[in-house]
Amino acid sequence: MTPEERALLERIAATVEENNEILLAMRKAQRWASIWRAIYWTVIIGSSIGAYWIIQPYIDQILGVYSGAQSNLDTVKGLLNSYNQ
Repeated sequence: MTPEERALLERIAATVEENNEILLAMRKAQRWASIWRAIYWTVIIGSSIGAYWIIQPYIDQILGVYSGAQSNLDTVKGLLNSYNQ
């Protein structure tokens, strides 16, 4: 092996090692990004479910009032219809 070939081979080996370090760092960054993305969506979905769980009794109460008011209006309409006939 000539000295020129040896120098070229050493330069290629150094470049390969540098590329390997860069690729490993990119892989590590991608892994952390995936983990944080999963945590982010878990927090978003969990807080949405938690908010619904906290607000659900109020929603049920509002729906109960609405259905009661609707039945009262139906009763009034029935009375008006029977009075008009």
